[in-house]
Amino acid sequence: MKYRKFGKLDWQVSALGFGCMRLPTLDQKWVGPNIDEAAAVRAVRHAIDEGVNYIDTAYPYHGGNSELFVGRALRDGYRDQVRLATKSPTWMLRETGDFNRLLNEQLRKLQTDHIDFYLLHGLNRVWWRDIILKLGVLEQAQQALRDGRIAHLGFSFHDESPVFDEIMDGYDGWEFCQLQYNYMDIDRQAGVAGLRKAAAKGLAVIIMEPLLGGRLSRLPAAIQTMLDEVGEGRSATDWALQWLWDQPEVSVVLSGMSNFDQVRANLDSANRSQIGSLTSAGRALIERVRQAFQQRIQIPCTKCGYCLPCLNDVNIPTCFEIYNDAFLHDDLEGARTWYRLFLRDGIRGMNAESCLSCHECEARCPQHIPISEWMPKVHDYLRAPGAA
Repeated sequence: MKYRKFGKLDWQVSALGFGCMRLPTLDQKWVGPNIDEAAAVRAVRHAIDEGVNYIDTAYPYHGGNSELFVGRALRDGYRDQVRLATKSPTWMLRETGDFNRLLNEQLRKLQTDHIDFYLLHGLNRVWWRDIILKLGVLEQAQQALRDGRIAHLGFSFHDESPVFDEIMDGYDGWEFCQLQYNYMDIDRQAGVAGLRKAAAKGLAVIIMEPLLGGRLSRLPAAIQTMLDEVGEGRSATDWALQWLWDQPEVSVVLSGMSNFDQVRANLDSANRSQIGSLTSAGRALIERVRQAFQQRIQIPCTKCGYCLPCLNDVNIPTCFEIYNDAFLHDDLEGARTWYRLFLRDGIRGMNAESCLSCHECEARCPQHIPISEWMPKVHDYLRAPGAA
């Protein structure tokens, strides 16, 4: 196993971390609650035996069962071989006592007296301002650091780049962060700018969604052909992982491995990883793959945000992004899932159905997109069959 710097800490992290959100399940549901205990224990312990020393879970994974599973999987001395990460369920913090109550519950579930790396889960603008800051969560986390229940504090992130800057600059005690990042997400969410900013401040950067939910392992046929013709015999998965490990700002890449073959393949890839390992030709190939993806885009939205705010709180750029993703990755069902989960309850703004066709946004759009015409098309395409 190859090991890498972990921010400013005097500790080396394995290039590959085990993400416990997509464990093997008995019912074959990729995030379902019925974990296949025998298969999952075998996978996690084999990874640790082969040098993986970072295990990541969270309160809601597998319907709340992931932390319980990890606590059992790390028995028999395995807890002492790894650093354990889990996350405070930010959306469940309603009053000041909730942070400590949930942290203590997680310690019991994980069968440990401390969590090495504790994250505030999935921060966005609303949760940062209305929950973390208003409820004094950072002060409560600092107390948990002092009493030893957690060793290091960080956050995971799901919002736009300006929000990432606000959170990064809003607290001096961050030691690490977890970002969605892959060769298709260099300009999304925190993106490459966020990766470099965090690393420049001395934070370790944990990478989630390195394969974009598996999409970069299952490429559209025309794009897979590009790799097959000049890809040096590497798999699409290996290219995506090596592209990440090539970058010095990346500390550890999490993979949610749902079967033993994936564990073995990713261990092999990690064992060959190295900063600066890709040739200029390899980097150029990934850039051509990214451009081939971009040519599949249906709506020429650049997510500049000039269309916002919408009078009815429609998150116009994200509606267009999810719609485009369905065509980028030949994955309508995946896009429908994101549309249903992330555009609701006003957390990220409303979905396309809420468009009033007022046309005010169109006057501000530099791309001159007929937004009001697109909104009903987007909603009709992305809503689940039979949904109102």
